[in-house]
This record gives sequence, structure tokens and C-alpha cells, in this order.
Amino acid sequence: MITGGTMLLIAVAALIIIMVLSGVKVVQQSETMVIERLGRYDRTLVSGINIIWPIIDKPREITWRLIVTGYNGAKVAEFRKRQRIDLREAVYDFPRQNVITKDNVVTEINALLYFQIIDPVKALYEIENLPLAIEMLTQTTLRNVIGELDLDQTLTSRDTINGKLRAILDDATDKWGVKVNRVELQDINPPKDIRDAMEKQMRAERDRRAKILEAEGLKGAQILEAEGIRESQIQQAEGHKAAQILKAEGEANARIKVAEGEAEAIRRISEAVAKTGDPVNYLVAIRYLETLKDISSGKDNKIVYMPYEATGVISSLGGIKDMLTSGK
Repeated sequence: MITGGTMLLIAVAALIIIMVLSGVKVVQQSETMVIERLGRYDRTLVSGINIIWPIIDKPREITWRLIVTGYNGAKVAEFRKRQRIDLREAVYDFPRQNVITKDNVVTEINALLYFQIIDPVKALYEIENLPLAIEMLTQTTLRNVIGELDLDQTLTSRDTINGKLRAILDDATDKWGVKVNRVELQDINPPKDIRDAMEKQMRAERDRRAKILEAEGLKGAQILEAEGIRESQIQQAEGHKAAQILKAEGEANARIKVAEGEAEAIRRISEAVAKTGDPVNYLVAIRYLETLKDISSGKDNKIVYMPYEATGVISSLGGIKDMLTSGK
């Protein structure tokens, strides 16, 4: 039978085992725990096995934002308490919110926030609900930044908006031991009437660009055609000029050759006639006879008037006769 003393020893042993087990804390990599001793901050546990004093040492809980699936299948955010602080980069997907642009257009925008806890002590003691504070700060900052921009600037300046949001949030959350790495805008949805107007504007802009491109193409084609015609005319003019030059050069060369031939003939005649008579009279008579031959070769009847100087030519003919007679 088990006596009362044995039962007491068993109870004490069980209590000791329970206290030892509760005093051993195994912290995972990239996680930490903040330990309070009698309600006051004592130390921050590192990854691995850690020993705390049960009852007097107690982990401080932090509020964390979790995405859960509701009854209707929709995902909603809930805030829950947890002892372990995750030091990895976390992402918050904030719900859509209405913001007003500088030109008074109500637009739906939702954003993603990437942040990381770098000082767990500040994250616990400097702010009561860190995830809620970050969410509210992001929403108000987003309204302020979008309120300084027109709708067109909002749609085309996402990188600028992301940079401004990240700088403002990082500076504001530094007191909470949080590092905001980046902010990304997911969707920017203007009202339907604004989207319809923008679509019509884009369609008109495309039509205008198409007409401009068509006009520029037609203009380029006409310019090229005109340049082609001008180049063709220039080439034709240059070809005609070159042909005329070649023709003139040919005629000049031909005349030179004829003149050289006549000069050579005259030289030979002069050499042959100089011994028996005057070569000038001989040449004049020959030219006169050739001219008479051309005049008499026509079909119509002609009246030929002998000029007064013809007597000199006749005398030249006589001289030719004498030269021919003497040559015999």
C-alpha cells in the first residue's frame, strides 16, 4: 500500500518536474522572447535552449496580426496574442480604402507593407498594438500622399508613391523598433465613370496618333517621291549634258581630223603644183568646180549668173590645163 509520505514525495517530484519543464524555453531560429521578472523587463531570449525561473519569470505577450478564413470563405485579419516574436520580414495586405486625389476623385487603393521587427523590446513597450498601429499609420499616410497628386499622376507614379510611403513609414516606426523595407500599391481603381472617360480619352489619343503616323508616312512617301523625281531629272540632265559634251567633242575631233586631212592634202598639192604653177589658183579652181557641181545637181531648172570675178577663176582653170599639159 502507498502511504501518505510516499504520495507527498510523488507530488513534490511531479511539481519539480513540471517547474523544470516550464522553466526550459526552446526558441526557434529567427524568433525571440521577451522575459519579465515580477512584471519588469529582465532579458531577451536568443534562439536555442534557455532557462527561466518559473512563477517569477514570465514571457511578455505581443499582439500579432493573422489572416484567417471566415465562415463565408472570405479572408479577414484578426489580432491575437502570442509569446514568441517573429524577427523575419512580415507582409501585411491591407484592405481596400477610399482616398481622394488632388483633383477630387475618389479612388480605391490597397497596399502591401513589408516590415521587420529589429528591436523586440521597443515593439513591446513603445506601442500597445503594433500591427494595428502600423495599419492605421499606413492608411493615413497613403491618404496624405495621394491627396497631393492628381489622378493621372497617381496612376503613372506608383514608384514615386511607394518611395514616399516607405520613407515616411520607416521614419515613423523607427521608435517602435520596426524597419519598413518597402511599400507596394496593388490596385488603383477609379470610379467607373472615370474609367470610361479615361478609356474614351485613350481611344481618342490612339486614333490621333494613328492619324499622325499615317500623315507622317504619307508626307515621307511624297518627300521620297519628290526626291526621286528630282534625282531622276538631275541624272537625266547630267546624262544629256554628258551626251552633248561627248557629241561636241566628237564633232570637234571630226572637224580637226577633216582639217588635218585637208591641210595634208593642200600640203601635198602645194608640193606637187609648186614646180609647175601657182597652187592657190589650183585650189580655188577646184573649189569652184565643186560648187558648180552642187548647183547643177538639182532637178529644177536654174539660171546661173557668173560673177565678175569668174574670169579669174577661168584663168585659174586655164592654169590647171597648162599644168596638166606641162605635166604630160
